[in-house]
Amino acid sequence: MPQQPPVRSSPTRPQRPDASMSLITNVMDHSLDDGYAEAAARRTSEGEGGLPKTLRAKLGLAAGLVLAALVVTVGAAQARVTAPVVAKERQELIDRIDSETADADKLESTVDTLRDDVSARQRAALKSSGGSAEADLVGLLSGATAVHGPGVKLVVNDAKEASGGGDGSNPRETSGFSDTGRVRDRDMQRVVNGLWASGAEAISVNGQRLTALSAIRAAGDAILVDNRPLVPPYTVLAVGDEERLSTRFQNSADGLYLHALEENYGIRATISAEGDVRLPAAPSVIVRTAQPKSEKTAQPKSEKTEKGTS
Repeated sequence: MPQQPPVRSSPTRPQRPDASMSLITNVMDHSLDDGYAEAAARRTSEGEGGLPKTLRAKLGLAAGLVLAALVVTVGAAQARVTAPVVAKERQELIDRIDSETADADKLESTVDTLRDDVSARQRAALKSSGGSAEADLVGLLSGATAVHGPGVKLVVNDAKEASGGGDGSNPRETSGFSDTGRVRDRDMQRVVNGLWASGAEAISVNGQRLTALSAIRAAGDAILVDNRPLVPPYTVLAVGDEERLSTRFQNSADGLYLHALEENYGIRATISAEGDVRLPAAPSVIVRTAQPKSEKTAQPKSEKTEKGTS
């Protein structure tokens, strides 16, 4: 029977008691100072090979500031260059406006002169057309001559705070009247018509003589009398029996309408009797259609009947 070789047992190393705690053992065996030393060495090498990060950041900020300052400087230089050109254009526009305004004023003055000349010629024609009393009456009624005499002075003005709106139940209610504290053209129409109905013989509004051809209209917020804009306060002068005219107007429907505007919307109105009011002549009275009646009457033509003979 063959003999088995003897089994040789290799000697085993003794195990450490803390073999199961390898992480802690590694930390204890290898100090962290080596890692710190390595990081310090790396930072040193980077410093030797290039600029530190903080210095690079400062240089970048400085470059940005220099660029911004350059942009601002260039913009300011361009503004200084273009400023004289803009100022020159502005001055040229101002001069042009002044010139056109002066021309318009000159033309308006010429129109007023011609209108006065036409009015004077019309008054002369009225005086030469017939008897003196009749001509004076025609000139008074047509507004072609200036008049004066006892009468009333009525001043109508906007409310102190011209604002507010209608609720549909007021005497001013109409489309587009968003500001009920303002005197409107329809208000002045009612005032003037009320004075005529109360016995006024001649009326003017802010020095503008009213005639049978006059019209009171509105253009935006402005009131026009014969296409001439008026500004508040509106001074209405009426020639007539001052006491009777004042009383009758205030008691009339139009006078009560004006009183309602005062009570409800703050529109200001004062009326006073005057011993003598003076009204200018109307700028021009142009009659295009009406013709004076001729005193001669046409003779009717006689009809002739021819009788036949049998």
